[in-house]
Amino acid sequence: MEKCKIILTNPISEISKKDIMSINPEGIDLIDVTELSRLDYRGDDHAKEQLSNILLQTDVVYGGRLPVNLLQRAPKLKWLQVTSAGVDRYLTEEFKKSPVILTNVSGIHAVPIGEFVLTFMLMCAKRIPYAYEMKQKKEWGRYAASILRDKTVGIVGLGHIGQEVARLSKAFGMNVIATRRSAKNMGTARNVDMLLPASWLNKLLTQSDFVVITLPLTDETRNLFSDGQFRLMKESAYIINIGRGPIIDEPALIRALNENQIAGAGLDVFSQEPLPASSPLWDMPNVIMTPHVSGGQEDYEKEANKIFCENLKRFLAGKRLMNVVNKKTGY
Repeated sequence: MEKCKIILTNPISEISKKDIMSINPEGIDLIDVTELSRLDYRGDDHAKEQLSNILLQTDVVYGGRLPVNLLQRAPKLKWLQVTSAGVDRYLTEEFKKSPVILTNVSGIHAVPIGEFVLTFMLMCAKRIPYAYEMKQKKEWGRYAASILRDKTVGIVGLGHIGQEVARLSKAFGMNVIATRRSAKNMGTARNVDMLLPASWLNKLLTQSDFVVITLPLTDETRNLFSDGQFRLMKESAYIINIGRGPIIDEPALIRALNENQIAGAGLDVFSQEPLPASSPLWDMPNVIMTPHVSGGQEDYEKEANKIFCENLKRFLAGKRLMNVVNKKTGY
């Protein structure tokens, strides 16, 4: 029986490799091409030839940094398991048309990102950036802080992350509104007081004190938030984005912040990353920023590897995989 040839495009620990091999030691050929791929990308002809020979026989790719021209060089490729939840950068027109199955690690980010969202909300309510600024200047000026209890959080996209944000928000005594693409009418859900169809976004915006974007980036969500959406929000409201940067029209956000249409923003993602030094967002006192790290956790590799191992068992048994991405919707 021919072995299933799997290539790793990101470095993983020896423990993770052993977990993969333990599934079927005699039926798996596991090859780490991280270094070859790096050299190939830099134009090393010898590495390119070696990698191309491996890719010709590859059945499965596991990782996030893909070899150049993967589909053309891996004609036998059946399945790509990526190590992120967002897959917008993989869904080229060529990949959409290919028969290759794409799976992600959706679900493992809910806890770390949920905590990040609550951190942003608390920092805004307690005016922590202002307090930090005073510390830097060695100033002592008492100020009025706010509380989260009885405030309304509007969650745009009630997936795994949105559900965790809702749970944590309820623990703080907040009111929760959310949109979900599959919702047809107004209703409720666990930890959600008002569940709305995605087309009812405007209703969420007018009622929320904190608007939290947890959407994937798709053709439908690109620039979903622009001037019109910011004008609908309360002047006292904050927007928090942990989805993808291009979901927000960044110049429109900067205008809304400059003109005090909204109170502030908590941003972990940006239209261009790294954020250019010329961006006005760097100098805005009402903006809290982190460099796309909200999904991180100490055991990220371990959790991602659990999903891959379970999927590999299913793949070898001919069963349906978990976390299969719909190439049309983008998630």
